[in-house]
Amino acid sequence: MSTTQILIAGFGGQGVLFAGKLLAYKGLVAEKQVSWLPSYGPEMRGGTANCSVIISDEPVGSPIVANPDILVAMNLPSLEKYEKDVVSGGIIIVDSTLIGKKVERDDVTTYYVPATKMAKDEGFATLANMILMGKLMKACDALSFEGIEATVQKVVPPKKANLIDINIKAIKTGYDFE
Repeated sequence: MSTTQILIAGFGGQGVLFAGKLLAYKGLVAEKQVSWLPSYGPEMRGGTANCSVIISDEPVGSPIVANPDILVAMNLPSLEKYEKDVVSGGIIIVDSTLIGKKVERDDVTTYYVPATKMAKDEGFATLANMILMGKLMKACDALSFEGIEATVQKVVPPKKANLIDINIKAIKTGYDFE
């Protein structure tokens, strides 16, 4: 049985909840059992936001992720709050454009991705979240890049269908980042 618990955290407006929804749909497309649990402060834009995603071969008993296998930290307060909770042997993905601090643990694999800068440089400034999701797919055995087009088509609402290709490009940019 394989279960991967993921926590994506940042501030409102960074696309934390959308990133989690993308991962949940990716799990569904792969015929896995999934859970998606968004959480955000009352301020929403600018306030704190996090999203718990569980992808499993078995039914998910609880949507709560207390000790994630993977943490995606999109701002410094999120890294400081959740770094200690990641399981030993887990993965931490850091948006190094916004977080200058290094992960203090040596029992996790850490990826520093300048996602906000990359997104701005590539011309899709609001898609740092998708760059980080691409890196997560590269780093995590539970989610493959294969089938990403179908996933993005499901998760992007019809009224924003013009953003499908640019989202896929952003995910690929993160997937290819070394």
